Amino acid sequence: MRKRFVLMLAVACCVVAAAVLAWRGVHRRVGNAADVDKMIGTAMAIHTPLGLPPVPIPGNNPITAEKVSLGRALFYDKRLSSDDSVSCATCHNPVLGFTDGAIHSTGVGGKTGKRNAIALLNAAYDPAFFWDGRAPTLEAQVGTPMENPDEMNQPHAITVAKLRKDPALQRQFAAAFGPGPITTGKIEMALASFERMLISGNSAFDRYEFGGDKTALSASATRGLEIFRDPNKGNCAACHTISSHYALFTDGKFHNTGEGVDAEGNLTDLGRYTQSNVDADRGAFKTPSLRNVAESAPYMHDGKLKTLDDVMQFYAGGGNSNPSLDKEIKPLNLSARDRADLVEFLKSLSGELPANAGPLQANR
Repeated sequence: MRKRFVLMLAVACCVVAAAVLAWRGVHRRVGNAADVDKMIGTAMAIHTPLGLPPVPIPGNNPITAEKVSLGRALFYDKRLSSDDSVSCATCHNPVLGFTDGAIHSTGVGGKTGKRNAIALLNAAYDPAFFWDGRAPTLEAQVGTPMENPDEMNQPHAITVAKLRKDPALQRQFAAAFGPGPITTGKIEMALASFERMLISGNSAFDRYEFGGDKTALSASATRGLEIFRDPNKGNCAACHTISSHYALFTDGKFHNTGEGVDAEGNLTDLGRYTQSNVDADRGAFKTPSLRNVAESAPYMHDGKLKTLDDVMQFYAGGGNSNPSLDKEIKPLNLSARDRADLVEFLKSLSGELPANAGPLQANR
């Protein structure tokens, strides 16, 4: 009996040791990325408003109050750019629904990008980032614009060197990650933590659909919702999904809508194909969420459609024909009132904006 007990104890110890080593291996990979030995700080929950599911949080970057506060400061810090003129908020302005209202964003030295800035609201739910999905996580996404020559145009090593000169910022990093130098990994984790807090819901649509308030939508918006869902009318919900208990208004996938072709019908931007090298992905771009869409003009990856009325007209016409056009894109039999009702419905998707998301002080 004693031998059996000793054997069981030995096995249990091995299992525990293996689990600890496995955890340390995963944790070490995270630590190497951020140069930290452990996650510290005050655990912080993300309040989920009506109409949205719980926010997914990666196990290697739990939300803490200290990281969110640090990320908020960094989001508005222009020292992340080569000439100290551009911050994350330059292209994702909270006053403009965390977009910039421009066709193409402007970076350092007046350089302009090739695509429209996607709104950051509810980005925490996205399975991939950027129009072509080249970043798999928010952490991976936030570091890209800093080095992009058309955006912030600054190597990470220089960003780190600039921030290390700020004693107050060093104290914030220590509070968020513990002792140790400022690193690129820590910057990315803090910014991603702040961006996960940018949640917007409890719109008129949410109160109507999930809150049981059937007076929340106007008659026009209610008709627009029916058209939006009807596969024989708008068919919008085929890509801008609505679930039974929540609505992200995106399927998280990539579609060729026919937007972005030249006079000869050739694609001007290959989109997802540049990442996947799959022919079917030529001209395909990520489905953006439609939440707060009334505040995020202009529209499409190239920003060519200025208003929601323009968007309605584009889809009613079936987009622009090309070999990779999505099978769901076809001419729609929509009357003028149908299109107006759809626009009214889209306006009902404007929700409450996140609190405590603006700059803590004047931009540097």
